Amino acid sequence: MTQRKRLSNTQNSSQSKAASLPRRSDTLQGEEEDDDITFTQPSTSQVQRGLERLTPAQVDQKTAEVVQYFLVRDQKKIPIRRADIVKHVVKEYRNIYPEIMKRAARTFEQVFGLKLVEIDTKNHVYILINKMETVEGAPLSNPSNPKMGLLFVILSIVFMKGGTVKENLIWNTLKKLRVDPGEKHEEFGDVKRVVTDEFVRQRYLEYVRIPHTEPIEYEFRWGQRAELEVSKVKILEFMGQLHDRDPQSWSQQYKEATNPNSNPNSTQASTSSQR
Repeated sequence: MTQRKRLSNTQNSSQSKAASLPRRSDTLQGEEEDDDITFTQPSTSQVQRGLERLTPAQVDQKTAEVVQYFLVRDQKKIPIRRADIVKHVVKEYRNIYPEIMKRAARTFEQVFGLKLVEIDTKNHVYILINKMETVEGAPLSNPSNPKMGLLFVILSIVFMKGGTVKENLIWNTLKKLRVDPGEKHEEFGDVKRVVTDEFVRQRYLEYVRIPHTEPIEYEFRWGQRAELEVSKVKILEFMGQLHDRDPQSWSQQYKEATNPNSNPNSTQASTSSQR
């Protein structure tokens, strides 16, 4: 009896300690939030005073480090948080952060033909988009990267269907193209992971749970990066060639493509819950 009581007390004590410890995910999330909470955007006068204490070479060097950081991270097309920029690169130069970002943006535009865009002004999240391709046409219309070809097909389906498409329609369409999400693909590997995880993290797609569905269903929408990078006019031209139709025959889509402000599903400020 005494042994059983001791065992019960030991288990209760262990459970109590475990409950008091933060989960790893909670700790990481807290650390990420704290990184940005502790940083306050410097005022113009603070930036000016900071610049006066530094040499031009020091500022140029730190700007170059920020540019390099963006270029490396952007290879995976993952949005970049201000907290990470300050913590990992800017560091002790945080009092001139706005000036560094201004110079970095100018370097991206003048040297690389890229545009630095803050897609989330509340949480301060940035992406790089190809400015030249945005002006001249869709960067994904004739992609050399097979994954970008897959993405272009999905974005085309979503656009032509009015901006929101249930995932079953996407999977069924891909199966007709011999890309089965349930099988490992020679080019893409795990297709479902690429579409619902990789493209979503890159902000090309939104993968949103549909409320009040049993079993649970999801739908796709264009993500913020797609809205900024992909030409809907080029998608219509692609669909016109595919179906031997005049792009203007899709009147609703043509209106949206030629007048972006008419798009009710614009994701400039996305508030949807993604998986």
